Amino acid sequence: MTTTGELTYRRIHRATPELLFDCMTTPEHLTRFWGPIGTTTPLDGIVVDLRPGGAFETTMVSDADGSTHTMRAVYAEVSRPDRLVWVEADVEGGMRTTVTFTDLHDGRTEVVTHQTNVPAAYLSAAAQAGFATSLDRFEAYVAGLDAGHG
Repeated sequence: MTTTGELTYRRIHRATPELLFDCMTTPEHLTRFWGPIGTTTPLDGIVVDLRPGGAFETTMVSDADGSTHTMRAVYAEVSRPDRLVWVEADVEGGMRTTVTFTDLHDGRTEVVTHQTNVPAAYLSAAAQAGFATSLDRFEAYVAGLDAGHG
C-alpha cells in the first residue's frame, strides 16, 4: 500500500473571489500561470469542461527539455465563486484537490488549496517547493491583472 497524505496551501490575493475563480477555470488565464517555474502550459494543452463530471486537463511542457506532464482530472464540484473540487483519477487513490475562495470583504480573497490522497512522491519537500512556485506564478499573474485594471 502506498502512503498518502494531505497538503494545505493558503494565499491571500488582492482580487475578488469571482476573478480568482475565473482565473482558475478559464484556459486563457490558466495558460499564463499553470505549473511550476520551469514549465509552460500551452493553451491547446488545457481542457476545462466546467461542470461536475467534466474534464479538467493540463499538459505542462518542461522549458529545459520539452518533456510533457499531463494532469487529468474530473470536476467533482463547481460552485462559482466559492469552491472548486477535482479528482485526479490517474494518481493512485484519486488525489482530490479542493480550492476555496473566501472573500475577506476588504478587497482581498483568501485562497485555500487542500489536497487529500496525496501520493508520497508529492509530499517531498522538493515537490512541495515546486507546487509553491506555481502558487507564486498565480499570485504574480493576478497582481498583474490588478495593475492592468488600476
